Amino acid sequence: MSTSVIILAAGKGTRMRSSLPKVLQPLAGCPLLGHVIETAKKLDAKNIITIYGHGGDLVQQAFTHENVQWVEQTEQLGTGHAVKVTLPVLPKNGISLILSGDVPCITQETLEKLLNVSRETGIGLVTLTLPDATGYGRIVRENGKIQAIVEHKDASSEQHKIKEINTGIYCVSNAKLHEWLPRLSNNNAQGEYYLTDIVAMAIADGLEVASVEPLMPFEVEGVNDRLQLAALEREYQADQAKKLMQQGVHLIDPTRFDLRGSLKVGQDVRIDINVIIEGDCELGNNVEIGAGCIIKNTKIASGTKVQPYSVFDNAVVGEDAQIGPFARLRPGAKLAAEVHIGNFVEVKNSSIGLGSKANHFTYLGDAEVGAGSNIGAGTITCNYDGANKFKTIIGDNAFIGSNSSLVAPVHIANGATVGAGSTITQDVAENSLAVERSKQFAKENYQRPQKIKK
Repeated sequence: MSTSVIILAAGKGTRMRSSLPKVLQPLAGCPLLGHVIETAKKLDAKNIITIYGHGGDLVQQAFTHENVQWVEQTEQLGTGHAVKVTLPVLPKNGISLILSGDVPCITQETLEKLLNVSRETGIGLVTLTLPDATGYGRIVRENGKIQAIVEHKDASSEQHKIKEINTGIYCVSNAKLHEWLPRLSNNNAQGEYYLTDIVAMAIADGLEVASVEPLMPFEVEGVNDRLQLAALEREYQADQAKKLMQQGVHLIDPTRFDLRGSLKVGQDVRIDINVIIEGDCELGNNVEIGAGCIIKNTKIASGTKVQPYSVFDNAVVGEDAQIGPFARLRPGAKLAAEVHIGNFVEVKNSSIGLGSKANHFTYLGDAEVGAGSNIGAGTITCNYDGANKFKTIIGDNAFIGSNSSLVAPVHIANGATVGAGSTITQDVAENSLAVERSKQFAKENYQRPQKIKK
């Protein structure tokens, strides 16, 4: 039986007080709707139908890379109406999961359980048992079987005691959706078409309504305002930290760690506080990450130690390297094994060979550095002439003195030495010394300029 996924994402999100549609608000660096789409893809859904409304252009533009079928809900007339507008494109065979774009944490495991039980009955839903169910629609059962969903305001005093609630996540036979949705009525105080009414229709047709509960309660939490978004962020991050620690990662304080993407780890990885991991990252065995580091789309090989407050962006680091503190590796930085990149050193679009070092206050952009070379403090590769970028090549076992400027394109050959304070504009031959300075000038009894008193 083929699976479709219907995602409700037409709400404005007024309580967010934002020009950005609610489903585009970020959770762990990804839009709320993005989380739901990613989960739907894992289910091998035949089609993912997303209902848009407010800010529809922005929502569609954010997911142009996804194979999503868009359906517009021009008027927001309730959840039942939202699903009803999908009928022209919804297959008449198969089964559909009905999800919400502002309930981002629902897991593949919970939805697979729901699919399994719903295929037998034709309809199922995710429920949750809460210590305090105030404000939620109650699941009314008789002899263990679901008989109705009653909204809190409509519930009797006896029904208010029920702790099991409706989460708004359904799985329904497509044939039944085509049969039931056109029969929905808006004859209620709100004048809206409620999706919950299909449960009553199912029971009237003699169907048993299946149900499952999520493994983790936060899976079914929705987001309506900034407070709820922040609270869900912490729950989501706590779960990710838990999974990493179960893999053996030593998180110094899991409450001060953020994973905004995916992280593959080896053994005995140690991560200090306030580290942010973004995109797709990989840390090898015995990697240590100091406090306050930001690591994005980066692979760091085994044994490397990263000192605090270093920033990585689309970089590759070899084994047993030493990075930081306050180092910055920009896109295209490729470091071989045993490289040292020290404090306030920036590397961009450059490869650094085995065991080479740049320990202080250096910029290496559009450069190739061989093995065993030393780059002195204050050295910069002058790679940009205001219009074009040029490459600096530094060979093996070269020594670049402090405060040198290497004006690209230029080639410093193997074993060459550049004297401190030099501005190098021509190639330097192997095993030679290059010094480019003006002759020192001195003037006795020199009077410095003085501030003019007003």
